[in-house]
This record gives sequence, structure tokens and C-alpha cells, in this order.
Amino acid sequence: MVLENIFFELDSYELRSESKIELDGLADFLRDNPTVSILIGGHTDNLGQAAYNQSLSENRAKSVYSYLVKGGVDASRLKYKGFGMNQPIADNETEEGRAKNRRTEITIL
Repeated sequence: MVLENIFFELDSYELRSESKIELDGLADFLRDNPTVSILIGGHTDNLGQAAYNQSLSENRAKSVYSYLVKGGVDASRLKYKGFGMNQPIADNETEEGRAKNRRTEITIL
């Protein structure tokens, strides 16, 4: 599951307000399905240093995790991981491709 509307401030792991609407829906789903556990994966494009992108992706995934926990989802059902720029789903040579690679993925475990 890819959350289409999870946005962060530029070079930041602070969730933007429109992201919280999407995450509220995910929190509702998780509260309604108490046996479901998920992995939150943070991804970046290939611009910038690899170490910076790795850290940014981890912090963004953790921001989603923290928001869901604050929304009433049991932390034991959530895992998070940053993948940096290592798992692109689109061509990093175009802005459109890079935008697709800057994403948060939810994997049901």
C-alpha cells in the first residue's frame, strides 16, 4: 500500500497538514482491524548524499509511526524503516520520477 498524500516539509520530517488526513484514515483502518500489523517504509529520491537521504527516510517513517501511535494505534503493531534512495520505483533522471520515489509505503505484515 502506498499512501499517495503523505507530504513533508522540504528537507524535513515534519508532517504537513494534508498528510494527517491520509494518516487519520490509516489509523481508523488499523483501529478497526486490531490483528493487522504494518511496516512503514520511508523512501527518498537520489538527490543529495546517501547518508543524509537514509537518515531523512528513517525520520520520515518514524514521524508516521509516531503520528499513528498518538492516534491510538498500539505501537507493538507498527514497525518503521528508512530505505533512503535504495529502492526507487521510477526513473530518478526526471522530476516526475524523483517525485514518485519520495514516498511512504505501508506493508501489511
